[in-house]
Amino acid sequence: MARLPRLALAGHLHHLIHRGHNLQPIAVDDEDRKALLAALQECAATHKVAIHAYALLPNHLHLLATPAADNGLSRMMQALGRRYVGAFNQRHGRVGTLWEGRFRAAPLEADPYLLLVMRSIELNPQRAGLVAEPGDYAWSSAAHHLGRRRDPLISDPPGFWALGNTPFERELAWRRWLEEGEPEAERLKLIDSALKGWPLGSARFLHTLAELSDRPLTPRPRGRPRSKPASI
Repeated sequence: MARLPRLALAGHLHHLIHRGHNLQPIAVDDEDRKALLAALQECAATHKVAIHAYALLPNHLHLLATPAADNGLSRMMQALGRRYVGAFNQRHGRVGTLWEGRFRAAPLEADPYLLLVMRSIELNPQRAGLVAEPGDYAWSSAAHHLGRRRDPLISDPPGFWALGNTPFERELAWRRWLEEGEPEAERLKLIDSALKGWPLGSARFLHTLAELSDRPLTPRPRGRPRSKPASI
C-alpha cells in the first residue's frame, strides 16, 4: 500500500518523532547533544517553527511544534539533517544515514492535546530510567517549564500560559501535571498518532483539517467492505 503523504499544516500543533536508524544512538555524548539542540534552535528560527516542548533521548527526538508554513516542519528537519548528521559522522568517523527514514508527525487539537503531549514528552527521560525526576534531565524542556532554567529553544504556547497568572503559578501547576503521571493507554495513543500520522482532535477539528487537505484523516476499516444485502 502506498505511503500516505505527511500531514503538516501551518498554525497547528504537531507531535513529531524522529528515531535513529535501527534505533542506534543519534547522540553519544554531551557534545553531540549540545550540537543537535543548537542546530535545532537555528533551524527552527530560520524556518519559523515554534518549539513548545522537546526531549532528546539517546536514540530518538520528540518535539511539540507549530510551523508558520505548511512546509515548515519538513524544511526545519531537512536543514537539521544537513547540519547535524554531517558533523556527527565526521566526528565519529562514520558514514551513511543516521535517521530511520523520514520523521513522523501528526497535527493535534490544542485542547486537550497540548498539555497531554507536553507531559508525555517531558516524562520520557524519567520513563526510560535516565533520571529520577523529569526536571533533572538536561536535554528536555522540563527544566524550563519547571522554572529551573530559561531555554532559548522554547516558545511557550497560550495553553501553557493559561496554567497560571505568574511564573510561579505556572511552574507549580506544571509540577503537579508531571507528578500526576501519564496513563499507559494515553501514552500509546499519542505515540501511535505521531508514528502513523493520524491527527487527534474533535470531529469539528478533523472537519477543519479536511477542508485544508485532501489526505485521509482517519484509518480505513480493515478487511473487505461488507456487501450490501440483496434487495427483495
